[in-house]
Amino acid sequence: MNPLFNYLLKLADDTLIFGQRLGELCGQGPYLEEDIALTNIALDYLGQSSNFYKYAAQIQNEGKTEDDLAFLRLEKEYLNCQLSELPNGDYANTILKVYFFSLYQKIAYKALMESSNEQIAAIAEKSLKEVKYHYTHTSTWVKMFANGTEESKARLKNAVENLWEYTAGIFVETSGEKDLAKLNIVPNSEKLYEIWKENVNEDFNNFGIEIPEKAFMQKGSRTGYHTEYFGYILCELQYMQRTYPNCVW
Repeated sequence: MNPLFNYLLKLADDTLIFGQRLGELCGQGPYLEEDIALTNIALDYLGQSSNFYKYAAQIQNEGKTEDDLAFLRLEKEYLNCQLSELPNGDYANTILKVYFFSLYQKIAYKALMESSNEQIAAIAEKSLKEVKYHYTHTSTWVKMFANGTEESKARLKNAVENLWEYTAGIFVETSGEKDLAKLNIVPNSEKLYEIWKENVNEDFNNFGIEIPEKAFMQKGSRTGYHTEYFGYILCELQYMQRTYPNCVW
């Protein structure tokens, strides 16, 4: 399979599944303004996935559309990171999930703006404006939780413990990704991971949060192996297209 196609699916699948997860919270935010903020982030994710799927369909050149790639693949064909699949949990857990991911996106899209592939660079430039807001929004909340009540601190600590082991999976490479990096089409994922960890360390030090000492990281991201939650997401995501083939709005 074309390495560029794999990489585009990686980016698109991340934001599709993350957007689907956050969409579950529409109407359930702690208050109206925050409800709208999370819904807007979910919509930004879906917009990003649409752009990457469209380009991936062009690369694949099999007459498929972005909808085919988004809704009509098998579970093992999705290359998203496992972090995106995890349940939203309480509000501290939700915010921390988006914080970890938005920081990754901010670093990755900034690097992708320098891509030798003009179309990827253009999508990254447009998306970077969105993820900068996502990062600012969630890092502000993380800081408030860390400096808030005993309950908010405890909930944030639990969220860190729950999510940390999934963070390395964001940076797992797809098949052929190293070759793309050598051609300056995509950034080196290992370097992105090091920058991400440095930024998390800096933020957590400022917030007064301790990073878990455990070194264990979950495996399976980017390989088609998913958590037990993924099948339920896919059932909801694909229901209309599977039940009413070729339906359009």
